[in-house]
Amino acid sequence: MNIVDLAGLNPEQRQAAETINGPVLILAGAGSGKTRTITYRIGHMIANLRIPPKDILAVSFTNKAALEMNERVTKLIGRKRKRGISLSTFHSLGIKILREDIHHIGYSKDFTIYDQGDQMAIIREGLKQFKMDKASFDKKTIASKIGLLKNNGISHLEFKDTEFYDPENPYDVATEYVYHFYQDKLHFYNAVDFDDILFLCVKLFEEQPEVAKKYSARYKYIMIDEYQDTNGLQFEMVRALTSTHHNICVVGDDDQSIYAFRGADITNILNFEKLYQGTKVIKLEYNYRSQGKILKLANSVIKDNKVRKDKTMKTKNFEGPVPILWSCGNSDHEAQIVVDEIIEIQKQGKFLGDVALLYRSNTQIPPFEDQLRLAQVPYTVIGGQKFYEKKEIKDLIAYLSVIHNPKDELSLRRILNIPQRGIGTQSLKRFLDLGKESNQTLLQVIRKLAQDPNEKKAKPLSEFIDIIDKGKLHFENMTLTQALNALIEEIGYFEFIKKSYDSPKVAARKKDDVRSFLLSTDRFVDRFHEEATLGNYLERLLLVDNQDNQNNEEGIQKNEVQLMTLHSSKGLEFDTCFMVGVEEELLPHKNVIKESGNVDEERRLCYVGMTRAKRRLIMTFAKQRKIYGKDLVRHPSRFLIEHDQFYVEQDRNTFGHLSEEEAEAYKSNFFNDLLKSLDD
Repeated sequence: MNIVDLAGLNPEQRQAAETINGPVLILAGAGSGKTRTITYRIGHMIANLRIPPKDILAVSFTNKAALEMNERVTKLIGRKRKRGISLSTFHSLGIKILREDIHHIGYSKDFTIYDQGDQMAIIREGLKQFKMDKASFDKKTIASKIGLLKNNGISHLEFKDTEFYDPENPYDVATEYVYHFYQDKLHFYNAVDFDDILFLCVKLFEEQPEVAKKYSARYKYIMIDEYQDTNGLQFEMVRALTSTHHNICVVGDDDQSIYAFRGADITNILNFEKLYQGTKVIKLEYNYRSQGKILKLANSVIKDNKVRKDKTMKTKNFEGPVPILWSCGNSDHEAQIVVDEIIEIQKQGKFLGDVALLYRSNTQIPPFEDQLRLAQVPYTVIGGQKFYEKKEIKDLIAYLSVIHNPKDELSLRRILNIPQRGIGTQSLKRFLDLGKESNQTLLQVIRKLAQDPNEKKAKPLSEFIDIIDKGKLHFENMTLTQALNALIEEIGYFEFIKKSYDSPKVAARKKDDVRSFLLSTDRFVDRFHEEATLGNYLERLLLVDNQDNQNNEEGIQKNEVQLMTLHSSKGLEFDTCFMVGVEEELLPHKNVIKESGNVDEERRLCYVGMTRAKRRLIMTFAKQRKIYGKDLVRHPSRFLIEHDQFYVEQDRNTFGHLSEEEAEAYKSNFFNDLLKSLDD
């Protein structure tokens, strides 16, 4: 049997790969080859130490990262030798555990995972029933508070007795009511939301310690990637999974902890050695991504944070330009000179997919999109509308969900009259009232009415029931793609699209989306083979997170400039990075300055952005920026002012090298061209 050769790793990477037993903390700085290190560590365990793959659990944060790890391990030791290993995200692991043991806490194993749209529908319904001085409440604020409570391990039964509840705050009073209503509905529908996956997993482990011990005994060696991004629930999961041993290896970088707004707790990595006595700490400080002049600036910026693990990123590569800071006249000028530079890159025939435009806030995007569109430079915005959020795709997913989980009332409501069956809102309300009176699910009510000779809607209801029942048989006896194709034909969905849109072009585009959906099931079958079940496919769709956009998920990078927030850029790398708006009140953000004054995480965000660049780093700030309709004076970020010896500042005139008259003419032409493009 072939062994895995570790000779290609540097000394620190090799030490990390060979340290297997007991607690290990790998501090992996930006661009230090941590994925390579983790991959070789797994390969070494299986091929060299003969540790059974089924004993190994490796957890990452995104589906993309888990897939990359899976592919690298396969390439290193082969598909057959790694069979049985668990490489997943926290949420995928949580679902796997709940599918096996959720019955211990009162749910059925065929539960549905509700997305944000489903969540809002229930909260809207709960708010309608909540009455307090006829006050109106924002459902997104309520949903956000419920998510915050779940991520802090607080159930609807506990909320009122915690520090998170203020009886004088009308929103807390409304949330307390809606939270109860919301959880009751989820339980009745046999559904969970995204936050429930980890919340219920921790609840299961707390209420059933023997279940926790079962999984701890199953996974004898545990690795957690991006450990600095773990929250309280993930911390409790890890602690439960190591209840029978301390063979845990966590990999992370406290300098890249930028997700506090999602609940990430940096103290999890800072205090790891206190929780796990005898921890072996290994630092990966050699950077293989960024050239040295960029690293000098990034290192100098991050070292101003006092609460951090001491490390300094190093490289032997000092070839490349010094980082630049362009001072611009205003946001329009900022966009103009950045896009002018991108056009030069395009003229040189370079791959635009290796150019990134990074910003702190989405409010900064419009001028850049306008300029890119006018210059006909192809671009993509990471984090825009996702393919699976399109109406037609959500319709089909709702059908699949009802076939999989008949209790899924929200999905059933969506499709009961799609395509049109003459079942309007009044009929639906009547069905729901009947269900409430008889304590039956909506589908049970419909089945009963479909057989009632006195029911006016019996025929369309019967036809609908036939579709669901046939669909269930199809997905049990056909491949996923064949069954989905049969369902689309059964409901006449292409004809429905044709009738729904006046424009043939729009209808054609919508049909193409449906065909792309069919192709996605093909890819799923090819990748997962016998595990390509309807239930697993639905889980995969609902676990795609913000960083797993469609292109990246399939490993395709198009020849387009990549636009994204600094948060979304984490884990990526580009030859050239434009960091725009590196100024006070954008980076660090004014909300952070106003609320706490602690800008440590903002500094880490700046560090993350800088270390995305491999060869060129160009930063910008605007001397004036229009905020709430007023032109206000702006200043460079404190993060740069403190370290001006590591970059070159170039003062770009308000509109490049134009005179005042030329600048006015430029502005007039710019807006005329913009209006013309919008008309086109």
